[in-house]
Amino acid sequence: MTDDDIRAEVRDWLAANWSRDKAKDDHAVRWTRRVFEARWAATSWPAEWFGRGYTNAQAKIVEQAFAAVGARGAGQDRSNLAANTVLKFGTEALKHVVLPKLLSGEASICLLYSEPGAGSDLASVRTRADRQGDGWVVNGQKVWTSGAMTADYGLLLARTDWDQPKHNGISFFLLPMKQAGVDVRPIHQITGDRHFNEVFIDNAIVPPDHRLGEENAGWSVLQTALAYERLIMGEGAGERRQGASKDNRVDLVRLAHERGKLRDPVLRQKIAQAIAYRHLNSLNLARAKAEMAQGTSSPIMSLGKLAMSRILHNDARVMGDILGTESLLDGPDHALAADVNYRGFNAFMTSIGGGTDQIQRNIISERVLGLPREIEIDRNLPFRESRAVTG
Repeated sequence: MTDDDIRAEVRDWLAANWSRDKAKDDHAVRWTRRVFEARWAATSWPAEWFGRGYTNAQAKIVEQAFAAVGARGAGQDRSNLAANTVLKFGTEALKHVVLPKLLSGEASICLLYSEPGAGSDLASVRTRADRQGDGWVVNGQKVWTSGAMTADYGLLLARTDWDQPKHNGISFFLLPMKQAGVDVRPIHQITGDRHFNEVFIDNAIVPPDHRLGEENAGWSVLQTALAYERLIMGEGAGERRQGASKDNRVDLVRLAHERGKLRDPVLRQKIAQAIAYRHLNSLNLARAKAEMAQGTSSPIMSLGKLAMSRILHNDARVMGDILGTESLLDGPDHALAADVNYRGFNAFMTSIGGGTDQIQRNIISERVLGLPREIEIDRNLPFRESRAVTG
């Protein structure tokens, strides 16, 4: 098919099937299911895996057509972290069962990576997965897990060999969350949200075909999953308020104009810089998406993720400058000030989630700039002899 053929087909399909009512919560799952069944969800994937075999440029045509009418569901070949990880590393049996659920929105996922003693240094995870028959039994604790209360599956990083160095004895699993032995406890955030959770895992079962990648080779699987997460966060997932629309970026020029401050030369310079940051990040993300579509886990994702963290903190700061002393207020009677406060607090989610800003700088320095690696004295020791275990 030519690009024009694809453009015409997707527009005709949307004209026949899409209406704004499909955006409502009670229709969302049914709509996403319809997108999946029509094979618009991940068009660059092979036909055998629910795609259309389009090139990356052709897949972009489909995404643009969906975006033009405000429809969701397309572009999951780049945006659906779990589905892409399962596609690349899952068994044939797992992909046939799980991918339709993930692409249709029938199932949701959470990320079971960080632990109380293994946040920035994820290779120090102590949650263990021990063989039981053909499957595994899991014990441990995870923390800062977004969406765990409602998740059907968790992408789980767990220790499977304590006698290998910390990066080598880890495996990656798809853990069914709706089972005895998985206890989820919400964490109340300063923003008033409850996105994050603690997850306590006590003899939970991972079925035989739910390992992603080879045993003890989970670190490489994690890098791919993290790359997708950083790509998503680099696009601004951290700036969206709970219940808000997808595009919740603040228009600093309009806000300054409404407040009569657009002629302030210092403020104009700050606004121009904020706009420049966003534009530069969009160009970098286009580059990152091109590499991601080739199945890489490029460190370029860290640039976008770190940039978005800076953007969100900076936008909140500039909004505060525009509002002046009004930004000290809060509550429903002061909606703009409340939004500034929310954005200021919520920006730290992007600074921490998906690897802290400091970790992103390490990745960029080592893998992009080629600077020497940070020294890790226990990197090549058996994990049971490392500081994470011995203290």
